Amino acid sequence: MKFFILSRNDDLSNELMESAKTYLVDFGLVIDEENPDIVLSIGGDGTLLHAFHKYKHLTPSVAFVGLHTGHLGFYADWKPEEIEKLVISIAKKEFEVIEYPLLEVTINYKHGEDSSVYLALNESTVKSPDVTLVMDVELNGDHFERFRGDGLCMSTPSGSTAYNKALGGAIVHPSLEAMQLAEIASINNRVFRTVGSSLVLPKHHSCLLKPVKGPDFMVTVDHLQLLHKDVQSIKYRVADEKVRFARFRSFPFWHRVHSSFIDSDLEI
Repeated sequence: MKFFILSRNDDLSNELMESAKTYLVDFGLVIDEENPDIVLSIGGDGTLLHAFHKYKHLTPSVAFVGLHTGHLGFYADWKPEEIEKLVISIAKKEFEVIEYPLLEVTINYKHGEDSSVYLALNESTVKSPDVTLVMDVELNGDHFERFRGDGLCMSTPSGSTAYNKALGGAIVHPSLEAMQLAEIASINNRVFRTVGSSLVLPKHHSCLLKPVKGPDFMVTVDHLQLLHKDVQSIKYRVADEKVRFARFRSFPFWHRVHSSFIDSDLEI
C-alpha cells in the first residue's frame, strides 16, 4: 500500500510525521506523494483541508485520516499518543472506508471563457469586494429571491458544523447527500426581503446565483480565496465525487458534535 503524510509543520506535527513514516516504511508500505492510497494528515482540520485539495483529483481511490495536534477536529480524531496504534492499523489495513458528499462550484463568465470548476469539502462563499452583494438566487431554474447583504455560504453536510453553523445554519448529518445555503448578514426591511433561513437542498437540486450588481466577486472554496472577474453566474450542486475517509473505530457524527460544542471539562 502507498501512503503520504502532510504535516501542519509545527514541531510536534513534524516529529509525529517522521515517526509515522519510519513505522509505516518498516511495515513495508511505500511513500508515494503522487498517487497514494491513503493520506495521513497531522495537525488539525485545516491541515486535512489542504490534504484534500492536494489530492482531490484522486477522490475515487485515495482515503484520508487525520491525527490532531491541537483541539479535537471533525476530520482529525486521532491523538498524538495513539500514533503507534494508528500506524499499525494502517499497515494491517484494519479500516473501513466511509464517504461524505462534496460540493461542486461552477463559475461561468460573461465573455465566453471556459468555466472554472471546484470541489469543496466544507463550504464555498460569495462576497462582493467593495459593495453590498446583490444576487438573484435560482433554485432548479426558477427564481427564488433577490439577495442583498454581505454574502452567501453554501456548505456540505460535513462542513455544516463550520462557517455555516456560525451563520445560524442547521447541522446536517453527512450521510445525507445535500447542500445548505446560508445568508451572511442579509438586508431585510419593508423594501427588501429574503427568506431569512438557511435552505437545505437535496442532491437532485441545483442553485444558481446571478449577479445583479457588480461583475467581480470574491469566492472562497474552503480555505482558498479567489477573486473572479466578469462573472455571469455561479452554480452549486452536490458533486458526483465523494471524499473518502479511513475509519478505524466507531466515532459517530453526533458524538463529534457533542465533543466539539457541548462537552466540557469544567465542573459545575
